[in-house]
Amino acid sequence: MLREALRNGSRRWYSYKSVRRPNLGATSAPKMEPPKEQPESSSKAESGDGSLAKQLRAKILSTGPIPVAEYMREVLTNPQAGYYMNRDVFGREGDFITSPEISQIFGELVGIWLVSEWRKMGSPSPFQLVELGPGRGTLARDVLKVLTKFKQDAEFSMHMVEVSPFLSKAQAQRFCYSHQTLPEDAQLPHYQEGTTASGTKAFWHRRLEDVPQGFSLVLAHEFFDALPVHKLQLVDGKWQEVLIDVASSDGAQEGSFRYVLSRSQTPVSSLYRPLPGETRSCLEHSLETERQVGLLAERIERDGGITLVMDYGHFGEKTDTFRAFKQHKLHDPLVEPGSADLTADVDFKLVRHIAETRGNVHCCGPVEQGLFLQRMQGEARLEQLLAHALPENQEIIRSGYEMLTDPAQMGSRFKFLAMFPGVLATHLDKYPVVGFS
Repeated sequence: MLREALRNGSRRWYSYKSVRRPNLGATSAPKMEPPKEQPESSSKAESGDGSLAKQLRAKILSTGPIPVAEYMREVLTNPQAGYYMNRDVFGREGDFITSPEISQIFGELVGIWLVSEWRKMGSPSPFQLVELGPGRGTLARDVLKVLTKFKQDAEFSMHMVEVSPFLSKAQAQRFCYSHQTLPEDAQLPHYQEGTTASGTKAFWHRRLEDVPQGFSLVLAHEFFDALPVHKLQLVDGKWQEVLIDVASSDGAQEGSFRYVLSRSQTPVSSLYRPLPGETRSCLEHSLETERQVGLLAERIERDGGITLVMDYGHFGEKTDTFRAFKQHKLHDPLVEPGSADLTADVDFKLVRHIAETRGNVHCCGPVEQGLFLQRMQGEARLEQLLAHALPENQEIIRSGYEMLTDPAQMGSRFKFLAMFPGVLATHLDKYPVVGFS
């Protein structure tokens, strides 16, 4: 009894003023028309969602409210019931659709961009094509086609950083001729390997740290938006953290999740230091983004290479973007955890700052996706595809490219940012980076 009383007392010391969040409808990304009504993904997903909610409630009731980052990490990557771990969540039948799935032009132009910048750097060989969070593997497949055609005599390997067993198999089926999952006791830096039809070796890693050292072309498409964020609020000159608690009987449905404001500073809010010129009193900060960008900057400085980040985001001005999507519609992030995608806009100001301060790295951008694709001669490629397409497919091809580039759809919301070794800054000023100038 005493132990239980102390535990509850300790938990209740932490907070908690209930926090109401604004309607996020105005900040939602453009979505495809929703598919026809369908049952929830599967009975397995339903049971997983229920068990995940129970796990989260039990944890909160025993140890106290948890940061949004911890909630986000559990909901997305819990080994048993995480959103990404056991199912295909992409496309019209899923919860959201990505640029590579909309049009092959996207992946082809990204591949051409990589080849162009790689050649400017002297076409080093061998090199590695690395993708963080490859989704279905569509972007990797399209880029692979371009590299295979234009790599000249260079040798390269593919390295996918993926935590989901389900998605790693889907990726291998998308661009490999053969593949195999290695036994748990293999004690290798990769857990799956394959070979493409052209003979390129492909490897799957759970962490960026496990990718071998070497000159790398790194792609991160809609990777950083899924990394956990801490929500911070400035109160009386001090940063405090928005946490997630289980509601009691004070107006909310008992047992449901709710946002609360920490009564005092948490470890994250006490250590947080805003970037120079910060004016926001409420913001989202991702420690995992800091870590991943730091690793990329160190790799670029040590081994050489290029990183291209493609994601929806802002340049340090937005405040509250944490949200969920289910069947292409906005969904309450605290309802049925594990059944919907959780995401937050990428702070490109933070990404650029970390890259330039953690390593000798030269950054370009961010620029809007629509501008990047237009500067990469996307319209010319569109006309080529239309000229060879069946009449009944032409409108689909045209509307797909329009969705990618139209400022009212994905053209402005999505941004591109590139990272190069700092020693190339003068060279890149002389030979500007295509797509960014």
